[in-house]
Amino acid sequence: MPVKKKVTKKRTVKKAAPKKRTVAKKATAKKKTVKKKVAKKTTTRKTTKKATARKTTARKTTARKTTRTAATRKKAAPKKAAPRKKAAPKKKAKRKPNPAFMRPMTLSEALGAVVGTKPIPRTEVTKKLWAYIKKNGLQDAINRRMINADDLLKKVFGGKKKVSMFEMTKLVSKHME
Repeated sequence: MPVKKKVTKKRTVKKAAPKKRTVAKKATAKKKTVKKKVAKKTTTRKTTKKATARKTTARKTTARKTTRTAATRKKAAPKKAAPRKKAAPKKKAKRKPNPAFMRPMTLSEALGAVVGTKPIPRTEVTKKLWAYIKKNGLQDAINRRMINADDLLKKVFGGKKKVSMFEMTKLVSKHME
């Protein structure tokens, strides 16, 4: 039988003509390629240094492991740690209240009816006022920041029916001297 030859047609593909670059563009293109090559060289140097350093340390550690035997490990006496010095006990400094808050204040008649008539510090006035509000259930159920004033508190709040917590402290401070 005769052998058949494969006949292939050669295709001719027309390539697009390359665009002409100006001289300035060619120069910038060359600079960019040079920078890229330099960057590649520097990174490879660094990585090779690191890789060789790792290899040498790995060799050293394996050499150390092989030289030390079980008998030599037992002979080495454990080092004693230096005795620790006992630190002086820390003194907790108690917070000293500001003397201005602790100074007894004289109260107006309207505030005296709610809190008491004796001269007491601002901090105590606030505590007693909140105790009165909680005892009589004057805090608003929906918005807990609002206080619903009863007859005695209306005088302190300047006739307002509802007052916020923050406004309350402002209004109460007017009744203290």
